[in-house]
Amino acid sequence: MIVEIWSDFACPFCYIGKRRFEDALNKFSHKDQVKVIFRSYQLDPHAPINQTQNIHSALAEKYGMSYEKAKAMGAQVVIQAKEVGLDYHFDTMILTNTLAAHRLSHYAKKLGKMEEMMERLLYAYFTESKHLGDYETLIRLAEEIGLDQDEVKKVLHEDLYAEDVRYDINTAAQIGVRGVPFFVFNEKYAVSGAQSADVFLEVLEKVWSEQKTVPEIIAKEDETANNKTEFCTGDSCQL
Repeated sequence: MIVEIWSDFACPFCYIGKRRFEDALNKFSHKDQVKVIFRSYQLDPHAPINQTQNIHSALAEKYGMSYEKAKAMGAQVVIQAKEVGLDYHFDTMILTNTLAAHRLSHYAKKLGKMEEMMERLLYAYFTESKHLGDYETLIRLAEEIGLDQDEVKKVLHEDLYAEDVRYDINTAAQIGVRGVPFFVFNEKYAVSGAQSADVFLEVLEKVWSEQKTVPEIIAKEDETANNKTEFCTGDSCQL
């Protein structure tokens, strides 16, 4: 079975959804026969690399709400993150453009280390408040999972793998992805949002022996997910 996951490093629900999916996968009897492919998505491809806004003011501006309300919604997301063992620090999060981080993830994919790179980058952004638009930061993070420093420098400074990122984003548009995380199972079913582990397990079981068809959304973010919040809309982040 192949599971494709579209996500963005700037999306808090993507990390939460990743953990919930992993929980379901660990309970799936055919876990060893599931191949997970991470796909790139950018919520704001035009975001500047260096920003002065914090996440609370950015969300308040984006959704037309007060700073206090945006911060309260962020606090609800922090609670959801803790439920799956994640420690979010919104107050010190550094907003940035995620293109370079996505390009790095595709280079890691070439070396069979994309899953490790995704985990390291997400943890760095949400827990350690690292600047994922800064090349030196990305180089250090890549080194931590065993990637060569000189090769990573080349990838970043020569804008390599940008086409791979654009391909994933274009594919997402073709299949109707409007927000992330977005999971496609065997090109047959799609799950939108950071659903519960039970939902993911149900889908894994359902598609195991079925034939491939056009993806059909069987769980939207406003239908089955628990702990609703308006932060990033429902339990996914959208354009």
